[in-house]
Amino acid sequence: MDNPRGLGRMLEEVARKQKKRQALLFGNREVSYRELDENANKVANGLQSLGIRSGDRVALMLPNIPDFVYAFFGIQKLGAVAVPFNTMYKGREIIHILNDCEARAIITMTNFANLINEIQEDVPSLEHIILTGQRTMVFVSPDSTVNVQMVVDKDTFTSGDDAFRVVGELLIDTLKTFGVEAWYKHRGGIRCGGKKIATVLVSEVENLLVINCLAFLGPLKTEDFFRVVWVSPEIKDKVMEPTTSVEEQTGTRPSVTQFKDALLPVLQSRLGISAEQGQLKRDELFGYEKTRALADKE
Repeated sequence: MDNPRGLGRMLEEVARKQKKRQALLFGNREVSYRELDENANKVANGLQSLGIRSGDRVALMLPNIPDFVYAFFGIQKLGAVAVPFNTMYKGREIIHILNDCEARAIITMTNFANLINEIQEDVPSLEHIILTGQRTMVFVSPDSTVNVQMVVDKDTFTSGDDAFRVVGELLIDTLKTFGVEAWYKHRGGIRCGGKKIATVLVSEVENLLVINCLAFLGPLKTEDFFRVVWVSPEIKDKVMEPTTSVEEQTGTRPSVTQFKDALLPVLQSRLGISAEQGQLKRDELFGYEKTRALADKE
């Protein structure tokens, strides 16, 4: 190819001319050409910092989400070669593809991390595993989980990533009050001992952010769910990940009221937000109802 960075340069030119024009539509979220180009630049800079150069192979094991487009164009900007493949492939198929193209890096969903880690020793060329995206399944149980929803102006955070990080740290501080040492994972995952103990979901609705904080207070049982919704074993293995809970870590399961009492002071100190019982305000009600409508539609 005469110009290995051709597609990356093309995106930059289109972004310069179009800027705010819609490039992607994913669910209820619009991505402008400028945002697409900025995210592609982040991917390119990240890969470059890892030593990825022109001609290197970077595998993409991603579904049809904006992250795929960001990664694809970011790879093009470096003059590297993108190698996308089906997320349904299993271990042997993935090993063959990665060895055949001699991939130095792979960009994939967080729920495929265990699978890629297991096969990495069979792919000598693979140096970097880059994770992105959220889980495809989030389980909520009245007996085991607590869910807190916040509706805030977008200006509360500098970006979507900032919202994930700040709220993730907020949950970590809350869990510490129960004696749980956890750490934040990119895009909303909070883990303890390598297992997920809480998660953050962020949705954009007009000029608002709808943030859901989910924490596992007791052991999570998914058997009842899979009795109702059939999922093939190979998919189940990939969408599920090991979880833990406050009870499993400390021997005591806090009540929802205890969790709320621990969360509110942290919310006040970190975000300057105080909470009191009452009716939703107009913008909060709008964001809540819009999110419910989109969920029902899906």
